[in-house]
Amino acid sequence: LAVGIILVAINPYKQLPIYGDAIIHAYSGQNMGDMDPHIFAVAEEAYKQMARNNKNQSIIVSGESGAGKTVSARYTMRYFATVSKSSSNARVEDKVLASNPITEAVGNAKTTRNDNSSRFGKYTEISFDRSYQIIGANMRTYLLEKSRV
Repeated sequence: LAVGIILVAINPYKQLPIYGDAIIHAYSGQNMGDMDPHIFAVAEEAYKQMARNNKNQSIIVSGESGAGKTVSARYTMRYFATVSKSSSNARVEDKVLASNPITEAVGNAKTTRNDNSSRFGKYTEISFDRSYQIIGANMRTYLLEKSRV
């Protein structure tokens, strides 16, 4: 079992200007370590490894309630949509995240760190064609804490 890059991200609880298209293009094509640590650097490395080795890649986004896992996943999906120049670049991440089941609306709970903490885990699979453009995505949702629903 091999473990790759680990990035620790902290939710600043405010919008920062470090996730726009200009930053995506700055990280695109760069080698890991050439730029500052960033979710886009992790996404670029996974994208390059997929293209170079023609093998599936995984990015695990983990953290406590309110840590910004959903937002980090959204940034990663936007990165892939932008660098792959997908025809489906019309906010692929919005389409994928909109596929959450309606049960999440009643499956959230208030915690000390997050007023709308999900009780669901999500596994998102993004499919690419042979030219490494996004052609689709699947999101599987599974219940984590039945006691809080």
